[in-house]
This record gives sequence, C-alpha cells and structure tokens, in this order.
Amino acid sequence: MRVGVAMPQFAPTENLKNVTDRAAELGREAEQLGIDSVWFNQPATHDAIVLAAVVGREVPRISVGTAVVPMHPRHPQILASAAKTAQAATHGRFQLGIGLGAPDLLTHAYGLPYPPPIAHLREYLSALRPLLAGEVTPYEGSTLTSRPVGPTKVLGAEPEIPLIVGAMGAQALRVAGELADGTMPFLAGPRTLEEHIVPRITEAATRVGRPAPRVIASVPAIVTDDIDQARAAATAHLAFYDSIPSYRRVRDMEGAHRAVDLALIGDEATVAAGLRRYMEAGATEITVAYTDIAREEDRRRTWQLAGSLTRSA
Repeated sequence: MRVGVAMPQFAPTENLKNVTDRAAELGREAEQLGIDSVWFNQPATHDAIVLAAVVGREVPRISVGTAVVPMHPRHPQILASAAKTAQAATHGRFQLGIGLGAPDLLTHAYGLPYPPPIAHLREYLSALRPLLAGEVTPYEGSTLTSRPVGPTKVLGAEPEIPLIVGAMGAQALRVAGELADGTMPFLAGPRTLEEHIVPRITEAATRVGRPAPRVIASVPAIVTDDIDQARAAATAHLAFYDSIPSYRRVRDMEGAHRAVDLALIGDEATVAAGLRRYMEAGATEITVAYTDIAREEDRRRTWQLAGSLTRSA
C-alpha cells in the first residue's frame, strides 16, 4: 500500500516562524517514517510548487507533489516552467496535481471570468502536456492560446512529470483518463471509487490506448483516542465542502449526509481498516489529509500509521 500525507495549511501561529523551514522539517519526519510522498495544496499564502521543490531538494528520497494547483489563473506555459524547475530541483521526484478551480474564487479573487470548465480542462491539458515534455508545440483553442517563444526544455527536468487531475465528475474523469496520468479525488468514498471514479477514468484511458490511470484517494484521517474532539475539529474544517456542488455530489453518491461522515477517525486499527477499503475499491495510492486539525500528537500517530502501512506493502 502506497500511502502519502497532505502537508498542513501552515497557518500563521506564534510558533511558526518560517514556512519553508517547517515544511522541510515535516518532510524529513515523513521520510524517516517511511511515508511514500508528501503533497502541498495551494492556498492564498505560499506557493505550492515552490514549497514542494524546496522540500524535495532538502529531503533526498521522498516524492513531493501538489494537491492541487488550480489551473486559474496560471497559463500552461507558466505552470509548466514552474513544474519543470521543481522536477529539476528534486531530481525527478515531483508530481503535478492540478484542479479546475472554483468559479466564485476565480471571479472574486482575480476579477476573471470562469471559462467552460470541461472544455477548458481539455484544452489546458492539451497545451500543457507537450510543454511538460520540453516541446515547443503551439496550441489554439476556444478558451486559451499557447504559442511558446523559444525553447521550453529545462535541464535536469527528467523524467517527464506525472500529471494528476483533481477530477471526480464524469466529464472531467473522461478528460483526465484521455490526457493525464490519473486523478486525486477528495471526499469520494470507497463505493464512489469502485462504482463511479475508477471505471470511468479507466475506460477513458483504455479507449485512447493510455496506461491504466493512477487513482490517488485523498482521505481525511485522524488517529486519536479523543474521538469527540477530533470529530468536532473535522466537522468545522470540512463543512466548507458541503457548500460546493461537486463535493456534495460525491458525498451523496457515498450515502453520506455531511463531509465529516467521510473522515476516518479512531485508533490505528480503525483508520487502517478504513484506508484498506479504498485500496479494495480500486485506489492505486492513498493520501491522508487533514491530519493536523486536532492535536499534534494525533498528527504524529496518523503519520506513523501511514508510514507503517507503506512499509508493510
């Protein structure tokens, strides 16, 4: 079982003096525990790709990735340049996870119109893939234009960067299967994986002759003895996703009433059994997320479990 961890939000506190120092410290801890990979989300504060590159550079064996960087408002040429630089910095241990973003965020934060999401995803990936390979390939679409000026190859950015899409809807899964290397669904439970996500993305990849896609299930998980406290914290942090239609759809597919119902909270045996159900449902890998929202001792226990599951695979 390949198990990674999602890095925390690095919210400002009295004890956090430097975000890159703390990220590197946690990266070293993850490596020592035998965890397979660490993943960085993209908030409004630090840059996920830069932070992944820093950690991958300082921690010599662990894989690093973004989960996920929104396509908006980064042009494929800008995103590809950053990703290839991170790949060179980490000597081939960087993975690029991208997402469709949210209409309200794009319009509110940047004052930009939200393009048709599926058409834009297809065109974005079509423009991005050759750029990640260091090619100079123009692309003309209805939602974007990409005309590289000069070479796009970054020395040391090898092998080609794995491209993962945060896809969960039927149309997005079809595009991801055809043009990307896999998906990283969040809050999609085992039944949703087995009956919806895995069949759809696999069928799309098979139809165009691509390899079997990776399905990296991102699962909120907390190993703890104080279940009530951890569930209260998870309820507060995950309630945001109950307001987003795409997450409500996958939540409803699973038969859950709230996002927190999909969190694995309990002792080591309880959480491990829950994670194994995702693998049985067709996940190729697992990333445990939101491990830091309760107590620090609970985060450490959760990461220790993630490492033990990886080592026992």
